[in-house]
Amino acid sequence: MASPRTPFKSLVLAGLLATLGATAFAADAPPPPAAGMAHHDPAKMQEHMQKRQAALKAQLKITPAQEAAWTTFTASMQPPAHGPRPDKAAFEKLTTPERIDKMRAMRAERDAEMDKRADATKAFYAALTPEQQKVFDAHAMPRMHGGPGDHEGRHHKG
Repeated sequence: MASPRTPFKSLVLAGLLATLGATAFAADAPPPPAAGMAHHDPAKMQEHMQKRQAALKAQLKITPAQEAAWTTFTASMQPPAHGPRPDKAAFEKLTTPERIDKMRAMRAERDAEMDKRADATKAFYAALTPEQQKVFDAHAMPRMHGGPGDHEGRHHKG
C-alpha cells in the first residue's frame, strides 16, 4: 500500500506544477515593447539595422579584400524568416510534457540560430586587422551597464 503524501510533499509538487505552467505560458507570451517602439515595425527595424551596419562598416574601414567577409557577416545577422508565432490556443491544448518538448524544440532552434551567428561573427573577426578588431570590440556588440553599445538603457546596472 502506498504511503499517503505528506502536506510538505504536496506543496512541493504543487509548486513545481505551478512553475512549469507559468513557464509554459511565459514562453508563448509576446515580449514587452521596447522603449520607443510600441509596435515592432519590421521596416523600421530593418532600416535601423542597416544604419548601424553602415556606421560599423565605415568605422572599420572595410577594404575591398574584406568586402566578401563583410557581406557574409551582415547576411548572417539578418533576422531569421520565422513563420507565424505558435498558436496559443493549440499550445494550451497540449499536455505539460508536450509543452515542455515544444519549448525545448523552440529553444534548440534559437540556439542553432545564435550558434550560426556566433560562427559567422568569429569568421569575420578573423578577417579583420588587429586595429579593426579593436574597433569591432568597442562598437559592434551591445554592451551592458551603459557601455558604448547600450541601446536606450536596455541593460541596467544592478
